[in-house]
Amino acid sequence: MTKRDYYEILSVSKTSSVDEIKSSYRKLAMKYHPDKNPGNKEAEEKFKELAEAYEILSDPVKRQRYDQFGHQGVSGGAHSYDNINDIFSQFGDIFGSFGRGGGGSIFDEFFGGGQRTSRREHNNQGSDLKINLKLTMEEIAEGVDKTIKVKKYKVCSECEGSGAKSQNGFSRCTHCNGSGEIRQATRSIFGQFINVTVCNYCNGEGRIIKEKCDECHGEGRVKTETTIKVNVPAGVSEGNYIPLRGQGNSGIRGGHPGDLLVFIEEEQHKEFTRNEDDIYYNLEVSIVDAVMGAEVVVPTLAGKAKLTIEPGTESGKFLRMKDKGIRHLNAHGRGDQIVKVNVHIPKKINSKEKELLKELGKSENFKPKHSHSGTKDKKSEKNFFKSVFN
Repeated sequence: MTKRDYYEILSVSKTSSVDEIKSSYRKLAMKYHPDKNPGNKEAEEKFKELAEAYEILSDPVKRQRYDQFGHQGVSGGAHSYDNINDIFSQFGDIFGSFGRGGGGSIFDEFFGGGQRTSRREHNNQGSDLKINLKLTMEEIAEGVDKTIKVKKYKVCSECEGSGAKSQNGFSRCTHCNGSGEIRQATRSIFGQFINVTVCNYCNGEGRIIKEKCDECHGEGRVKTETTIKVNVPAGVSEGNYIPLRGQGNSGIRGGHPGDLLVFIEEEQHKEFTRNEDDIYYNLEVSIVDAVMGAEVVVPTLAGKAKLTIEPGTESGKFLRMKDKGIRHLNAHGRGDQIVKVNVHIPKKINSKEKELLKELGKSENFKPKHSHSGTKDKKSEKNFFKSVFN
């Protein structure tokens, strides 16, 4: 099952402070507390979900990993709370004196906490940006820090994001009387209903700019080019993306910024082919080395390395070079380098070489050992060749 976003679970924004996260958690935890919802399994699951989200977002290190890599970045970083009492032992300081069956007065304290994102910030939310980042296999194998240039909207420095020419350059919206909402009452046989919509005149801000900023023309943001540092972990793959929270377009007039989504593109390597975290390399050896054995030098993602070719190695054999592949994503260890041995058969030889080969051909060791397989093996062999050539 796909996990919900931790910020969404706690009803906070990506730019919320630790105190705001803590306050919102306390409020929601009280709402879904098992003592307030006896026998309600759905409330109990939400209570556990809140604890997991708070554990990640209240920890600066875990929160940074989550902001950068999402749930995959903190896999294993949060407890699975099967027992409700584990939550109280883990976050006792959050609930204070309130435990299983605590006093009712604490509810008033908790339900009074928290800070909601303003309507203006919500309506003027900045958009997300997407960018493709090309990486070499060497960079993917070890992880890399990249600096990228991004064209995006940033907060206007002239008006500090307000959109107005001066601090007093606003007037209350007369259509909504500063509330940012338009309320319309309708009556039916069931009674009176109140329909609440965002005020179209002020876009829910509750105020109107009297004199717009000359730099941003009232938007509170300007288009600029900026450089952003991206930490790419080892083991990423084509199509993976890294979310950089709050690095997208700034919102209009103080709205929260969107995210920057960095999508990974993997450059094709000249010598290696990737299969998950293993890499494959084709090695061509001479007949002499294949027959007699040799120690050869092969390329790896980290440089050159020696590889032993055992005497009598056949063409098509695979040799494994342990831990020479790509590091696993968010895990210990790495893949291997698989080397396929291809025996080089010369197309042109001189007269002396022909004589030597004719002499070798008389030796029993150089004569192929013909198979005298039965009907069943012949049938399997026939099916094999059909699958190859069809």
